[in-house]
Amino acid sequence: MGNPEAGLGQFSEALVRKGHLTGLKPMVLVSFQSPVNFYHWKIEQLQIQMEAAPFRSKELCNAEEVCVMSWYTPMPIKNGSVVMRVDVSSNGLGPFIPNKRCPFPSPGQWGRLWEGLPNPQVPKEDRRSPKGGNRAGGWLCARAGVGTLTGACPTPTASFRVNINGFLERQQDNTLRFTVGNELFNLIPRYFVNVPSRPLWYTVDQAPVLILGGIPEEKSILLTDTNFKDFFLVELSIDNCWVGSFCPQASFTATIYDAIATESTLFIRQNQLVYYFTGTYITLHESNHGSEKWVHVLDNECVKKLCPVHFHSNGSEYIMALTAGKHEGYVYLGTITDGRVSFELLPRQRSVCDAIKVVNCSITWAVFVAGHYNLLLLVETEDASTRKYFQVVSYDLVRDYLVILYTIPEFIPDGRRGRQRGLQSWVGAKRGPGDPISLLHPLFLCLPAQGLEFLNILGTESYTNISMVPKGMSYNPYNNWLFIWGNFLLMSYNNQNFIYLADFPKELSIKYLVNSFHGEVAIVTETEEIWYLLEGSYRVNQLFPSKGWEVYISLQVMHQSSLYAPNETMVTLFYEDSKLYQLVYLIDNQQGRLVKRLVPVEQLLMYQQLSNGYHLKPQGGHLTLSFTEFCPFMVLRLRDLPNPQTYTRQERYRAQPPRVLEPSGFHNEISLAVYQGLVYYLLWLHSVYDKPYADPVHDPTWRWWKDRRQDQDYYFYLASNWRSAGKVHIDMTSYEKIYDLKAEYELPERIFLDKGTSYSFSIFLTAQGHLFKSEIRHGVSVQPQSRAKLAVVLGDPGCIKVVMKKEVLINRYLVLLWVTLSDKRSCFDQGISGHHLRKTSMLVKVVGSAWHCFQNTLQGPRMQGNLMIPVLIGCPPGKRLAFDITYTLEYSRLQNKHYFDCAQVDREMPCFFFRDIFYPFFLIQDLVTGDSGSFQGSYVLKVVGGGPTMDTIKEYSEEEIYRFNSPLDKTRSLIWTTKNTTTKDSAFHIMSHNSLGIEWLCLENSPCYDTIPHSIFAPEFYFKVLVSNRGVDKSTYCDYQLTFLLHIHGLPLSAKRAFFILMVSASLFVGLVILYLIFCLLLPCMMKACNVLHWKISNIMASESYTYSTHSNTRVFIRTSGTKSGGGSRGSSRVIPKAVQENKDVPKKP
Repeated sequence: MGNPEAGLGQFSEALVRKGHLTGLKPMVLVSFQSPVNFYHWKIEQLQIQMEAAPFRSKELCNAEEVCVMSWYTPMPIKNGSVVMRVDVSSNGLGPFIPNKRCPFPSPGQWGRLWEGLPNPQVPKEDRRSPKGGNRAGGWLCARAGVGTLTGACPTPTASFRVNINGFLERQQDNTLRFTVGNELFNLIPRYFVNVPSRPLWYTVDQAPVLILGGIPEEKSILLTDTNFKDFFLVELSIDNCWVGSFCPQASFTATIYDAIATESTLFIRQNQLVYYFTGTYITLHESNHGSEKWVHVLDNECVKKLCPVHFHSNGSEYIMALTAGKHEGYVYLGTITDGRVSFELLPRQRSVCDAIKVVNCSITWAVFVAGHYNLLLLVETEDASTRKYFQVVSYDLVRDYLVILYTIPEFIPDGRRGRQRGLQSWVGAKRGPGDPISLLHPLFLCLPAQGLEFLNILGTESYTNISMVPKGMSYNPYNNWLFIWGNFLLMSYNNQNFIYLADFPKELSIKYLVNSFHGEVAIVTETEEIWYLLEGSYRVNQLFPSKGWEVYISLQVMHQSSLYAPNETMVTLFYEDSKLYQLVYLIDNQQGRLVKRLVPVEQLLMYQQLSNGYHLKPQGGHLTLSFTEFCPFMVLRLRDLPNPQTYTRQERYRAQPPRVLEPSGFHNEISLAVYQGLVYYLLWLHSVYDKPYADPVHDPTWRWWKDRRQDQDYYFYLASNWRSAGKVHIDMTSYEKIYDLKAEYELPERIFLDKGTSYSFSIFLTAQGHLFKSEIRHGVSVQPQSRAKLAVVLGDPGCIKVVMKKEVLINRYLVLLWVTLSDKRSCFDQGISGHHLRKTSMLVKVVGSAWHCFQNTLQGPRMQGNLMIPVLIGCPPGKRLAFDITYTLEYSRLQNKHYFDCAQVDREMPCFFFRDIFYPFFLIQDLVTGDSGSFQGSYVLKVVGGGPTMDTIKEYSEEEIYRFNSPLDKTRSLIWTTKNTTTKDSAFHIMSHNSLGIEWLCLENSPCYDTIPHSIFAPEFYFKVLVSNRGVDKSTYCDYQLTFLLHIHGLPLSAKRAFFILMVSASLFVGLVILYLIFCLLLPCMMKACNVLHWKISNIMASESYTYSTHSNTRVFIRTSGTKSGGGSRGSSRVIPKAVQENKDVPKKP
């Protein structure tokens, strides 16, 4: 992790050694962000928790054991995820580590080391520190420093993001360069000094790289992949072109005005031209979709503004371009899917001006509500009298319908007169007169809305002579807040009834809004003032400049903080993890630098409260300083929180380093390589677990250890005796999936609700004694009541509901409330797991606590009294339907009294006999909690493909699927049938776990009819089966869809083919019998003929042998007679008759 901080080296190394020797072990939790395109990637909330491995430096050291050491963990990277969050904490042992955030990544503190296992690819995603593309491609290394432990490995709250930068490429000399332009290394002061701040626009939680333009007269941007912990100044490689006649403009400038970052694509606007650049993200797109240069889009259009869309939807991201000139009154909606960009001109039929029946109009701002496919437009119109006014117009993309929602008043209301207070005004402002009360629990409907400064615009207000000048809009899909801002601030919950926030001064003009989407909104004015708005309150507070800011700055100067300087310029303001941050350019000692710093909202509000809430009382002849207690309670605690995984849908794995057989406990390169490989394999098992056939044990790691469990004790025995191979021992229980995470004492970041499910918790409010009061009715004292009241605000009261129960414990000054949030089964149809979720929220607030209640924590003060939970309604991620092959086989064997498997057994895909009744069973498996139970709902089963072999399986058309599966088919094409009920249109059968079973038919026009056998065994067929509960199961929001292969053997032959095979077989049999009879009858004659033939052949061979011998002897005799007397001649005459006689004496064979 680099060297310790300067001046603290020796003590830092001592602290590291002390921590190691006393049991300190950093715990690293890596959370992977789900990708945008859920059609391409599975939506999941995946985490892996790893324990860091101690590693001893190999530097020369005079100590006997160790001088310098570090902790290492693998840095896994998951395909499909380009944004990762890393949280580092302590195991609770060793020296005390104070709570402090980790300043990652700063030079010399954190880094990634590419050692150990080689990486299969190090693509263009690399940044200055390589971030590869495989699942265990790098290392996180930590070194401890004084107090904070440099890099914050052991600190409980250290967290940072690891983002993949797809706009870098590696050169041949192994250096990195930007593909979007050239990096500049000189931050010139004129780039930032006295330059107005600008908004930072990006897709929330999805953009790995952020960009910021606005550098005057330069085609340069600030680019970061660490949320401005570090950054780069890049000069873009675009052409400075401008067609003045086509796009009239007062002057030409090179400044990049609008800059928007999405998951893989960057957009900029220079003058009236729009460019985009798609990064190279191999782990995201699985192919190279990266741009080679900036692409100019909307060539024939003059774009006056780009508007961001903060949330993705339907597997895509969006961006909007407002045009001028010939297409004034239209909006271009850009869609980004897998790095591919397309634009559509909206409205489709006619312009906005024609639709609202005005001659001249101009669109000032646009907001796209992606979840509802709705476009909100802020339109400036001009009537016949040249009077200008503004309207909010809604355009429905599905119905191609446009309607005017609201006409903004021409002048700013007078907030000093006609100001409305009280509950009735508050409720009316929330939902409008014609809307049902959104939610204030009946227990609290009689409570006044104290301290709220607002004006519900009903048309009866008095107005000033200051014109309203709208500049933009902001929309929060979780609570349905719509803000219209300019030199005023309007807010609406239903886009029709608006509230004027009178606390914001009409002398100021808002430049942009920054929304945390968790209930807080920051406001930046044209004069660079910062204002703050909290959900549940209509009060707008000024943060900068303010008395609280002056106090805070004075304290920071006393502490000699490097984050503040006398001369500074704010560059941008943005939220990160619900915390407000500034990017500021500081000039200190004639040196300029950019820094990212936290805006301490709670501390500023506390200082302001202390400065305004005190008074002096005379007491005993002297003045006593006393403070007013504004908070209606002392302590707020949450209890009875359910286990989080059921609602947060976080899948978590646990991995520990292998045990090294060394007394000091230090790892080496081999053990670290083993650790990296184990983490890689663990995540690989997770990725391949989504199989249609359910395993006997519902756990991805079951197949890893199922054949090694019996040898676990043996390997432990070897490790206990220091005999493990490679001096490394792997504990099987150290690599597992965690299903029983316990709840912390705080609400989760967000929750998912399925159909009819509930989320419950309790709230303990400890109040002061004077906040309790007793009532006497008819001379009888009744139960004391607390003045600490709670109210609940719902983003969509038609979708969710809240039930609250209250109990007052007067003897403990305690108010106990049980809160139950439930889904109302009315706002969602059915969807695939994790797809098309509906956003809403619940806000639980203590009345009167906003801006007044704070809790001191180790991380600083924290605001209390407002509990906001984002809620996602629909089918939660991590649920799936699986074929229960184990119980299906057992039940089929029980019902059919037998089970016949294929001749060639496949354990992964058992066979089913054609003539047996098929009883399918399915499981609902929760990949998050580990629950696995029988699917009790209804479903429709269809055969959507098939073939006699695995290689010949083909997909069926819609018409074929109907003919092969529908009981209404009259073409004799059915593959199967059952006696169960059918759908409303009787098109398909509805089945359940109580079904009567499936009977296979394979009629003459079906694809499995008359299957030709390929061996001596009966024909086989593979059916591709689709099981879906869509439209027939009302118990869940989940649209379960399962496609699996079913192997059927023993299919019957058609009558024609069976008769043909019978005739052929019979003919062959009869022919063989006839041949056998003929063979038996003719065998003696054939044997006799063979013997005669053999005798004749023998005689012929013997005669040929005799003739050859006679000629040979004659030649010998002639040679001899030439040298001998006549006696020799007589002897020879005697020999010949003798030979002839011997030949005659041979008996003849019969």
